[in-house]
Amino acid sequence: MTGDPAHRYEQLAAIIARMVANGALRPGSRAPSLRRLCKDHRVSLSTALQAYQLLEDRGVLEARPRSGFYVAARSTSLLSIPGISRPPATPKRISISATVQTLLEYAADPRLVPLGCAVPSAALLAGGRLDRFLARAARLEGARYNVYTTPKGDLRLRQEIARRALRWGQGVSPEDIVVTCGCTEALLLALRAVARPGDVVAIESPTYFGLLHSLEALGLRALELPTDPVAGVDCGALERALKDKAIAACLFSSSFSNPLGGTAPDDKKRELLRLLAKHRIPLIEDDIYGDLHFGAERPKPFSAFDPAANTLYCSSFSKTLAPGYRIGWVTSARYVQTILEHKLAATLSGPALPQAALGEFLSRGGYDSHLRRLRRAFADSMDRALRVIEQGFPPGTRVSRPAGGFVLWVELPDEVDSRVLLEQALRRDICFTPGDVFSAARRYRHCLRLSCGHAWDERIAAGLRVVGELASELSGR
Repeated sequence: MTGDPAHRYEQLAAIIARMVANGALRPGSRAPSLRRLCKDHRVSLSTALQAYQLLEDRGVLEARPRSGFYVAARSTSLLSIPGISRPPATPKRISISATVQTLLEYAADPRLVPLGCAVPSAALLAGGRLDRFLARAARLEGARYNVYTTPKGDLRLRQEIARRALRWGQGVSPEDIVVTCGCTEALLLALRAVARPGDVVAIESPTYFGLLHSLEALGLRALELPTDPVAGVDCGALERALKDKAIAACLFSSSFSNPLGGTAPDDKKRELLRLLAKHRIPLIEDDIYGDLHFGAERPKPFSAFDPAANTLYCSSFSKTLAPGYRIGWVTSARYVQTILEHKLAATLSGPALPQAALGEFLSRGGYDSHLRRLRRAFADSMDRALRVIEQGFPPGTRVSRPAGGFVLWVELPDEVDSRVLLEQALRRDICFTPGDVFSAARRYRHCLRLSCGHAWDERIAAGLRVVGELASELSGR
């Protein structure tokens, strides 16, 4: 194989990927051994291993201990995908805070089968490895970190965040990044920077109930937009809303929206940016699930398509590393000073020691291998959940097909009330999230969201089967 040695593994990966695409290597079959790859293509063992790791990262191959690499296979389902949502075209005030508190209490209850809040299992995350960096930093330099950080947060951490963003074409300066207490604070700071109490913010429908809670806390109104479970917000509906209504900002997911799991394709993201630029409307983008893609490449956020766009980018490590560390960030060159002013007023700064530990962890290069394992676990859990839903839920059930993240949106027959279903499930020590909490107008009463953030086991399988049985009884089918 010829060419720059630094790119030989990419050329080799492309050859194997083409073999998978044209059927020469079928899903579930064993890929050529590393030794065979080296001999056939005249490359070193390290180059062959790099190629396979790249394909593993892209979801094309999967490694099996002491067995080698196999072509990855994701299950298909005969169930239909939910249709595009049709929310009311009028802004709504929100009242959801009490419900959010209750749902978070359910998520913290170890007695319940964990199908509820989107909190990944600690067993799948890198908390143990991260804790060792934390302990080392505390032991060696505890006094140094027992101080307030700068308001923007630990410089090394911000540099690592900026370095990773370059991989998907997002040019971000560490000086434009503000480290926050998870993505929740990042979104709150972004909203405060561009909207005032009483303003209208356009959102996806359904959308994450924590976002609705933030809008409620800030006294903002929500305009829910029709949203496709595959391709995201309806651009036509957004354009009509921008012409007819005074909208202060839009808040959309960059990748694998919660709860639908959709991701707008690149051309649609460009179209949305052009539309918002025409009307001079800022876009707050939530990219908390971007690193959890199952496909060949990580989806690009909106801000990667136009560095000059009026965007405020929010994310965190809560879904991939350690929710308990509460480390997120918001970046926007245009609004960074306003964001800092609100950050100073609210929390002054974040905890120094966890930020230092996370910055060190990221600099050591172990995050990508961790993400590969995590994505495989989530994809497997979602595939298994789909099979249970197909086999045991009532006829007429529809379910989303996310290409990343770890939540499923389930649309049940109209006669099933997911609130009633939840009450019955809780009596059997099973939790999920009812659909109406994902809407300012409290729609989607016949829907529910399932979290697949734990390694699949019989307890989870049995719990999901019970939910299907209860739903079938309520539907009468």
